[in-house]
Amino acid sequence: MKARIKWVEQVSFLGETESGHAVLMDGPADGGGRNLGPRPMEMVLLGTGGCTTYDVIHILKKSRQQINDCVVEIQADRATEDPKVFTKIHFHFVVTGKDLQHEQVERAIKLSAEKYCSASIMLGKTADITHDFEIVQE
Repeated sequence: MKARIKWVEQVSFLGETESGHAVLMDGPADGGGRNLGPRPMEMVLLGTGGCTTYDVIHILKKSRQQINDCVVEIQADRATEDPKVFTKIHFHFVVTGKDLQHEQVERAIKLSAEKYCSASIMLGKTADITHDFEIVQE
């Protein structure tokens, strides 16, 4: 996997992925930026959320669960001193579908957290990561 970061101006950076996508990252005004895009550490959090959500949906579909939607709300704390790594991350999954089984949703989240989601497993080296979920039956 490859990526390219190009400095645009002040504290704005254009990230380009090997798959041909681009995202602008920027800092707040008090840090020299113009608030034109997400902060780099927000991108780390978004990427981790995307990684685990992908896993959970994939596992539930393979388990023949009738999933129609999945939203993950993430709350994270960072260290106050440099390096300001994530110290706590909580993932709250809201899984919507028909006849969803509690055990299957719980299993999918656990498998993602412990086996499949590279991003969360990596961040788990510095952060206490927790999960919970709710099921919305349609």
